[in-house]
Amino acid sequence: MAIDRVGVIGAGQMGSGIAEVSVRAGVDVTVFETTDALITAGRNRIVKSLERGVSAGKVTERERDRALDKLTFTTNLSDLADRQLVIEAVVEDDAVKAGIFAELDRVITDPDAVLASNTSSIPIMKIAAATKNPQRVLGLHFFNPVPVLPLVELVSTLVTDKAAAGRTEEFASSVLGKQVVRCSDRSGFVVNALLVPYLLAAIRMVEGGFASVEDVD
Repeated sequence: MAIDRVGVIGAGQMGSGIAEVSVRAGVDVTVFETTDALITAGRNRIVKSLERGVSAGKVTERERDRALDKLTFTTNLSDLADRQLVIEAVVEDDAVKAGIFAELDRVITDPDAVLASNTSSIPIMKIAAATKNPQRVLGLHFFNPVPVLPLVELVSTLVTDKAAAGRTEEFASSVLGKQVVRCSDRSGFVVNALLVPYLLAAIRMVEGGFASVEDVD
């Protein structure tokens, strides 16, 4: 079944970006945050981004309004009960994420719903272990800024249900228009596993006197 009801946990830079691209694609999105102040900040972030799109001629006023009509916010996690896909985008703290996933596992009513983490570095299995249904947990790592960068890493663990991963890939590619890279559940996944050695090599070149900072830049 196609995914058209999405939940997003966290309305920060990444969460608001994920919510924005989803509602622009016509998806019904509910965003969870812990306080009304954080909800206001997240909504303002999305509105300003859409307004920039209108000013640049990339988004029409009608598209902006239709997108905002698809967007709701809540401080009650139970309001995400009917979501087919929930994407967590909170602080990179494995204990915090594990607690959220344990609660989502209890709250989400659809047994086929997918629980995804936007983590860039924490092993997905470590997060999935906090749930009673680890087979529906996977990684869906977007890159910042989400409305601009096309890449998404889809991370399956050894127990992730293949159908769940397939539905999520179809959503990210066909609905959101993202370029999906399938990854195994390893440190850094693909992009950061490539990026970190590259950055370390640049640092060593400068420290060794082989090139200046300006040359490396």
